[in-house]
Amino acid sequence: MSSEGQVNVLHKFKGILFSTMSSEELLNALDSFPVRQDDVFLVSYPKSGTHWVAEIIENIPNASIALTSPIELGDISKLEELEMYSERRVIPTHLSYDLLPANIKQKQCKIIYIVRNPKDTAVSLYHYYRDNPNLPCIETWDAFLELFLKGEVVYGSWFDHVLSWEEHRNDENVLIIFYEEMKKDFSKSFKKIATFLGIHVNDSEVNEIAWKTSFSEMKSHSVKENDDVSHTICALTSDRNLVFRKGVVGDWINHFTPKQKRAFDELFTEKMNQSELARHLKEIS
Repeated sequence: MSSEGQVNVLHKFKGILFSTMSSEELLNALDSFPVRQDDVFLVSYPKSGTHWVAEIIENIPNASIALTSPIELGDISKLEELEMYSERRVIPTHLSYDLLPANIKQKQCKIIYIVRNPKDTAVSLYHYYRDNPNLPCIETWDAFLELFLKGEVVYGSWFDHVLSWEEHRNDENVLIIFYEEMKKDFSKSFKKIATFLGIHVNDSEVNEIAWKTSFSEMKSHSVKENDDVSHTICALTSDRNLVFRKGVVGDWINHFTPKQKRAFDELFTEKMNQSELARHLKEIS
């Protein structure tokens, strides 16, 4: 990856790499964002299942919610754009807890945080880097993994991001959801989300949502809806075709060499040795 490529599409804000699609002016202004008490924030490290959970919430019948584009996507006009929504807003973001607008914390808005196995996340983000013109061009998996382990990728270190949110796992307004558990038992995970949001759904509605938000359905819809720029859930692209690749659990095994797995596991143990989320991830992955 050329340093010029990095400079053209990424910039640093408070020590973290961001896409230039998130302007510095907007990032600086986030603390002045007029938050509403009933706002819901859908948070994750990139490539952890944000689109999937967003589609799930959007498909809840009679919920009277509006899915917005990410809070950090665009320029300063984003804050005015978000004001235009009259329904209850579901706002996606990839911000770590520390960078989240202060108003959200003060108003105790509901926050859903999605965690995914970091090896699968790394592989998914690698392919995103390769396919997405808004991210630097990285030639090889080896080169990308090195950057990922150092936290020198967009939105910084996966470890730091997850740990920043784990500190708030017991907050009443925070729900932590695991991608792998949603894949394994959709109904159970979905009901947690619905209960958290104070929305009632019956079993037939749950089954319909499960079908509508299956990977194959979402991928086919992404082709049809690709021109709808307002339906942008990722702060790194409005091209929905780039978002859906495989949507599987365990694809990392097709990329990691034994040596890379050892290096990754060593760092994981070092960084996450006190983490309950890490222990749970090991059990379910």
